[in-house]
Amino acid sequence: MKYPPKEQLVEKYFHPDNLSSAEKMKIELTKVRDEFKMSESDCGSARVQVAQLTTKIKHLASVLHKKDKHSRKGLQAMVQKRKKLLKYLRRTDWDSYCFVLGRLGLRDNPDYKH
Repeated sequence: MKYPPKEQLVEKYFHPDNLSSAEKMKIELTKVRDEFKMSESDCGSARVQVAQLTTKIKHLASVLHKKDKHSRKGLQAMVQKRKKLLKYLRRTDWDSYCFVLGRLGLRDNPDYKH
């Protein structure tokens, strides 16, 4: 390569509008992870997992087709996993539970069973 790439072309090529859906999802998950982590090395606590699952659920629900049974089953599995994690979070760390519900816009289900 004789000449370095032109700045405006590089900027245009790597602009967020030109990213694939998977790349946008990775960026979104990184933002969510940074927002919900409790310490610098935290990437797997219950509140981070709930936030990441919520992001994935919203994305999948927006692109899901009516006849796509396999993806619908995966979506339902993610919803159930998030439900279990929220139940655990409610039982163990009430402050984190309230924080997660408030930030993600989820509703509290008072009729859950221990």
